[in-house]
Amino acid sequence: MQAQALTDIGRKRQVNQDYIFASTKPVGVFPNLFILADGMGGHKGGDFASKYLTETMVGFVSKSQSPDIIRVLRSAINLSNTMILEKSHSDNALRGMGSTLVAGVIRDDILTVANVGDSRLYVIRDGITQVTRDHSYVEELVESGKITRESDEYFRKKNIITRAVGTDDTVSADFFEVDVLDGDHILLCSDGLTNMVDDDTILAVISGHGSLQYKAKTLIDTANANGGNDNIAVILIKYDKDGENNA
Repeated sequence: MQAQALTDIGRKRQVNQDYIFASTKPVGVFPNLFILADGMGGHKGGDFASKYLTETMVGFVSKSQSPDIIRVLRSAINLSNTMILEKSHSDNALRGMGSTLVAGVIRDDILTVANVGDSRLYVIRDGITQVTRDHSYVEELVESGKITRESDEYFRKKNIITRAVGTDDTVSADFFEVDVLDGDHILLCSDGLTNMVDDDTILAVISGHGSLQYKAKTLIDTANANGGNDNIAVILIKYDKDGENNA
């Protein structure tokens, strides 16, 4: 298994509030671990929240002895939520901060995914499949049939999320389990990519020629070429259960 993790400040922001962690080597009893967080808050808050969330989760997973991936991830997210909220309440400069989260672990050809907010995970095989579901205002309207994803309102209000880590006393994460096959690509990304690059273009880049590093960088470069309105984070994985682990 190979992985490339890249983040970029984009063309419009002064601070990079995206944070990433990618390990194809064991983390605690997990055989691998991938985390991507997109922070929100003031000048200090967003980048603190995403980094603090990621580091807290990695620390928790490293010490856990339970093989139950969903149970461990849920506990790590709950702990991170409590700790970020406490920091927010104790420091006015951090008040109101929070972060999205998408995390993945692959074991025995099964990819376990956790998500909060609108950062996404895709599996690319013959096509591109979004595994996660955005926790956003417009996605709730789409589900209720009030708007479509092609409507003007969808694009105007796409950045309003309905769940984040660290903003409320409790947090509800969604969990997914999907089968993965040799040769599959898995993409974790922030909305700085998906707001600038459509799924068809993402599929074309990842399905094309070039190294994993080249493909990850091309995704970042394409988002910037299309405006780069936000920070951009990408973790791109190529699954090969019998191959050498490389991150």
